[in-house]
Amino acid sequence: MKRLFDFFLAVLAALMLCIPMLLVALLVRLTSPGPVLYWSDRVGKDNRIFRMPKFRSMRVGTAAVATHLLENPGAWLTPVGGFLRKTSLDELPQLWSILRGDMSFVGPRPALFNQADLIAQRTEHGVHALMPGLTGWAQINGRDELPIPQKVALDVEYLKRRSFWFDLQIILATAVKVVRRESVSH
Repeated sequence: MKRLFDFFLAVLAALMLCIPMLLVALLVRLTSPGPVLYWSDRVGKDNRIFRMPKFRSMRVGTAAVATHLLENPGAWLTPVGGFLRKTSLDELPQLWSILRGDMSFVGPRPALFNQADLIAQRTEHGVHALMPGLTGWAQINGRDELPIPQKVALDVEYLKRRSFWFDLQIILATAVKVVRRESVSH
């Protein structure tokens, strides 16, 4: 049932957001050299690597590491990158990953391929068996501000509590957080 919900919601969202997504793509293209999309190697269900798209918010040549690991992350942002990140508009192309079945709307955020500590802790606690999500329990409880052990603890809590109704609560809480622009560091 979750896969059907994800698929139909992704189709509906893509149809409703196609004009804003085209405008964001144009904005990215006009304000910085390089591709509109940034394809990132991410860890999916059962630790399988998949390619996840985002609207490019960082300059071409930025190291493929978690943003908080960059020295002076703001210096790497494109002219519209900060706005895209604060509004979460950079995440919209992930609808493609949901349609493909690499992601769900709700689940643990997909780790970067090189975040060995996060991957190891999630695997140890069985979280790796979940489909990664566009949003998740850890996302709405701290997002960029959480240390890895706390993030994994929230992922484990989601693993134990997951249900259709819990997913709906997380989706609604995410919408509130995005509108308020809460918990975004960069």
